[in-house]
Amino acid sequence: MSALWPLAGIALALLGVAAPFGGNAYATGIAFQVAMWIALAQSWSMLSATTGYISLGHAVFYGIGGYVAVLMVDAAPFPAVMLVAALAPAVFAAVVGLPVLRVRGPYFVILTYGLAELVRHVVMRIESALGSFGRMIFSAPSPDALLWWMVGLAVAATLGAWAVRHSRFGAGLAAIREDEIAAETLGVPTARLKLLALIASATIPGAVGALAMMRTGYFEPGQAFDPVVSFTIVTMALVGGTDSVRGPILGAIGFALLSEALWSNFPQLYMIVLGAALIGFVLFVPQGLSGVLDRKGGRA
Repeated sequence: MSALWPLAGIALALLGVAAPFGGNAYATGIAFQVAMWIALAQSWSMLSATTGYISLGHAVFYGIGGYVAVLMVDAAPFPAVMLVAALAPAVFAAVVGLPVLRVRGPYFVILTYGLAELVRHVVMRIESALGSFGRMIFSAPSPDALLWWMVGLAVAATLGAWAVRHSRFGAGLAAIREDEIAAETLGVPTARLKLLALIASATIPGAVGALAMMRTGYFEPGQAFDPVVSFTIVTMALVGGTDSVRGPILGAIGFALLSEALWSNFPQLYMIVLGAALIGFVLFVPQGLSGVLDRKGGRA
């Protein structure tokens, strides 16, 4: 049954392609957000769910991709912009990966958060020195085209996460999560596997950040590198469950739709109600939505 879950990516793709033809800009926007968070949560799971290295720095990959796209969008074809936006954070991850991955546990969490904040302030200082506190985007593709791109990224991230979990590479990452010292003693190349997982995990967020900046039509460093992006990714992955590929899908869909419903009906109390809901979820459903489905399926 679990092997069928990657097909959910194909169903998502069909829904995403069909949504624009409904002529409803609001529905298109919601579909874009859901696909975006699925792609981000799945990319996060490639590193953190498989190795146990919890990252709070994925906002830096998202922001780098967005920044590169904004700088290139007027000078290159859009597919080339997307390719570079995906590769730029991957190169960044390859450069910083080895020193960052030397630490473990809470130190890795703090380090990834600090690294993201460092890059955010560096970009803000660069933009300030250039006399630019924000960049307008005038040559972005249509909202429908951006949705198709984002749905494609969600599908690619889902299939990629599934492929990692069902490969020898994923088995090595799982060994690192269970006991890294024992895995290294048995000959598992832990440093190389962790670095490759970080690079793979950085690629999708870069492309997602590029599309998100095109969608908003405006780039501002504080928003593009907002640490809330990282916190939201982790929240969605945990809400859905990190033990399977379907977890990030369930978490992203559930969290995004719940947030939209609360914002629409309780705009003044939105964050309070959402925070209370998340606290209750963590207390009473610690295994995530995927775990709930597994438990009910087992009883059935």
